[in-house]
Amino acid sequence: MIKLDDVWKVYTNNVKAINGMSVQFQKGEFVYIVGPSGAGKSTFIRLIYREEKATRGNIFVDNVNLTTIKEKEVPHLRRRVGVVFQDFKLLQSLTVFENIAFALEVIEEHPIKIKQRVYEVLELVKLKSKAKFLPSELSGGEQQRVAIARAVVNKPDVLIADEPTGNLDPDTAWSIMDILENINSLGTTVIMATHNKEIVNTLKRRVIAIEGGRIVRDEARGNYGYEV
Repeated sequence: MIKLDDVWKVYTNNVKAINGMSVQFQKGEFVYIVGPSGAGKSTFIRLIYREEKATRGNIFVDNVNLTTIKEKEVPHLRRRVGVVFQDFKLLQSLTVFENIAFALEVIEEHPIKIKQRVYEVLELVKLKSKAKFLPSELSGGEQQRVAIARAVVNKPDVLIADEPTGNLDPDTAWSIMDILENINSLGTTVIMATHNKEIVNTLKRRVIAIEGGRIVRDEARGNYGYEV
């Protein structure tokens, strides 16, 4: 489903962020991406949803080569790959409903379908009662749940979560993991970059460790493996 074949990413300052990486992810997997700060995790994540373009090598998502697709095709890719960020990236002037609906409005979905689908994902993240709230009226955990709802409203094949629990207290972090596990159980592939040792060691999933832009460990039911 997702395949990286000898992928390199070299920035204009000659920093090699990704060094000859090859790896595959199957449909329906839940994978943790771990490693020390500066290891290349964020670059790896950005390559998968084409925020960054590989310098060399090939990246395939559902047989689409992200290295060779045209810029005008990238928005179509983003409908199939949802992204959740550590800092939520919600539009502060829009309500919860409007933030989620925006992802459907840009693809010109029918208003009736937009309303139906938005309330479906609000039910999924347990925020149906706060549809008319602004982001500033929500807790950090609630804002992250809105961000997750927005990321999955298009029913993507893949959900990329970049440190989704990084700014949250432990109890809230676990509630976010419950939602991500539920989304994964429905068939969505989840790839999550994280520094949360407790979550990785408790919810045993595939663990890929990156150091110096290379994969140094790939375990089916791995541990975090680093001191925090």
